[in-house]
Amino acid sequence: MSSPELVVLHEHPEWQKPLFCALDKRGVAYAPFDVTSAAFDNVERPAAKLYFNQASPSAYLRGNTRAVPLALAYLRTLEQLGARVLNGADVFALELSKSMQAALLQALGIDTPRSITFNDPAALRRHADRITWPAVLKPDQGGSGARIQVVDSIGQVEEIFRRDPSVWLPDNLFLLQEYLPHDPEQGIVRMEFLGGELLYAMRVKTHGRFNLCPSPVCNPDDGEGVCEVTPQQEDAPPVEFHPYPEVPREAVDTALRIVRAARLDVGGIEYLETPDGRRVFYDVNANSNLRPSVAQAFGFDPFERVVDFLVVQLRAGGDSRRG
Repeated sequence: MSSPELVVLHEHPEWQKPLFCALDKRGVAYAPFDVTSAAFDNVERPAAKLYFNQASPSAYLRGNTRAVPLALAYLRTLEQLGARVLNGADVFALELSKSMQAALLQALGIDTPRSITFNDPAALRRHADRITWPAVLKPDQGGSGARIQVVDSIGQVEEIFRRDPSVWLPDNLFLLQEYLPHDPEQGIVRMEFLGGELLYAMRVKTHGRFNLCPSPVCNPDDGEGVCEVTPQQEDAPPVEFHPYPEVPREAVDTALRIVRAARLDVGGIEYLETPDGRRVFYDVNANSNLRPSVAQAFGFDPFERVVDFLVVQLRAGGDSRRG
């Protein structure tokens, strides 16, 4: 396509099929830009009116380790050259770093798990008096719950990295995070936002798993999906996704504060509720794999809503992000 209106950066073609189908149906002139094998010119003028970033932090799990740095560099270059980008470089950088997310939530005064970021397990011993066990070990650049583990001691953390140094990939940075118990029958809550408005909310029953990707490709409604992330609980039931129309207004308002502070155009915010009454926000997702079966319970196709939003942005021009 010589002159697309819209360019969609992506890395996982299966995730993008519903969006591309909805764009085709609407007749939007778009072009996919696959960041798994790509090159760009730093003096070439932006080719489209609008760019939409759908690259994922979990690309390295699919053998696409080079996709994330290419996507981030391209987004920064596009913005430097004056392109309009949805979920641009700053948003993507926030999604790539759980430590940045923790700092943002802390700065906003929002309850979030206490975290210690480290690049050497031995350094954790200097913070031993601040750690409560069990704790959650997770990579700074995560994606689909990869490499998250519940641990009981610094010695166990040291042994994990000693046994398999490849765990450090791709960025050699991890967090040791406060473990938060929650009612397994209630699960966690994920809210999806589009253009600064709540699209829908859902309860996610994890059954001990950490891969909570909403895409039916990874977690279908009828059994196991095709996903590169190995389940932490192989014998656990599949993750369940349920519409949650009764999501508290206070939770939505808190999530909207995060969306606006992060300048997030499209994305998901997750929280959980602890037995002692805390509502704890812990994850900001810029690459939002929408779940058709949940949205259908609210009476709409989520990808058609995304296309509605993209068409408005194409017509409007200017900065689409909410401040």
